[in-house]
Amino acid sequence: MTPDLDPSTVVVHAGRPERVPNAPVGESPVFSSTYVAGGDRGYGRFGNDAWSALEDTLGELEGGRGLTFASGMAAAAALIDLVPVGGRVVAPQHAYSGVVALLDQQTETGRLTVVHVDVADTEAVKQVLDGADMLWIESPTNPAMEVADIPALAEAGHAAGATVVVDNTFATPLLQQPLQLGADVVMHSATKFISGHSDVILGAVITADDDLWSAIELRRRSLGAIPGPMEAWLALRGLRTLALRLERAQSNAAFLAERLLAHPRVSRVRYPGLPSDPGHDRAAAQMSGFGAILAVELGGDAALAQKVCERTELWVHATSLGGVESMLERRRRWPMEVPTIPVDLIRLSVGIEHPDDLWADLEQALG
Repeated sequence: MTPDLDPSTVVVHAGRPERVPNAPVGESPVFSSTYVAGGDRGYGRFGNDAWSALEDTLGELEGGRGLTFASGMAAAAALIDLVPVGGRVVAPQHAYSGVVALLDQQTETGRLTVVHVDVADTEAVKQVLDGADMLWIESPTNPAMEVADIPALAEAGHAAGATVVVDNTFATPLLQQPLQLGADVVMHSATKFISGHSDVILGAVITADDDLWSAIELRRRSLGAIPGPMEAWLALRGLRTLALRLERAQSNAAFLAERLLAHPRVSRVRYPGLPSDPGHDRAAAQMSGFGAILAVELGGDAALAQKVCERTELWVHATSLGGVESMLERRRRWPMEVPTIPVDLIRLSVGIEHPDDLWADLEQALG
C-alpha cells in the first residue's frame, strides 16, 4: 500500500483484492478443503484466501507478517511451543488467565519453567531474565491494567537471549505497535476488538522475522490450529470498522473512568488514561490512546461487586470484551483467576453506546 497512510485508513484498505474490472471490492470466504494441484497451496490446512486477506491487513497494521489461528489460545500455545523442552519463560503475574494456566500446566509437567513477575516493575523483570528463552509481555495487563515499559523490556529480553512476545489484545494495532517498540512477536485474541462483534473466536500472530514466521506457521499447519474461512472473513469485516468503534469506545471509557473515580462506593479505578494512574505516563509514551478497558475496585466488597454485575441492565454480565456492547464481570468469580487479583475487582469492557446511558446503568447498579 501507499506508505505513510494513517492506520485508520490502512485498516479499511489493506488486504483487498486487486482492482481489475469486475473484481469484488472485498475478499470473500472460500469454502474448500483442497485445491487443484500445481500451485503452492494444495490443501485447505495450508492456506485460504480469507486468512490471507486478514493476515495481510494485520501485518500492514503491526509492521510484519501475520498468521491467524483458531483462537487466541491456539496462537498463544503455538508461541509457547517455540520454547525448547526445559526452557524458561518470564511472564506477567497478571495476564490473561488462560495463558497463565497454560504456562503453569507446562511447568507442572516439567516441560518448561515459568517465572511470574510484576511486568510493570521493569527492574524486577530484568532481575529474572538470566537464562530466559522467552519474555512474555502483556500491556495493559488483563485485568489489572498495568502498563509495561515495552522498549526497555524488549532490550533487556534480547540482551538475555530471549524471544520477546507482546500480547497486544487490549491496545489493538491502532493504539500500540509492539514490533516498532522492539518486540519480536505480537499476538492478539482477535475474538476481541479486532472482530469486534462478539461472534467470532480467532487468534493472530504477527512478526517481522521470517524465521520466526516460518516456525510459527509450521506449528499451525502441523497442529491444525487453523481458523475457518467464515471466521476469518467475519473478523476481517469487523476489523474494517475498528478505528470508528475504538474511537467511540475509548471516549466512553475516559468519560466513565472520571465518573467512577468520583463515586463514593468505588475505592480504585484502574485506567491508564487517568493522570493519577501509575501507568499513565508510560502509556502516553508508547501508545496513541488509552483503550476501552478499565477496572474498578469496591473497597474489598466481593459481594457488592457481584451484585453490581448482576444488577446492570445495559451492561452485559459476560466474560469476554472488545465488542460493540459494553460488558463487565468480577474476574475472581473464575477459580482460574490468579489470587493476587482483588476479589472486588470488576473489569469493564466499554462499548459504543451513548455514554450517559452507560453511566446511568452503572450508577443505579452501584446504588
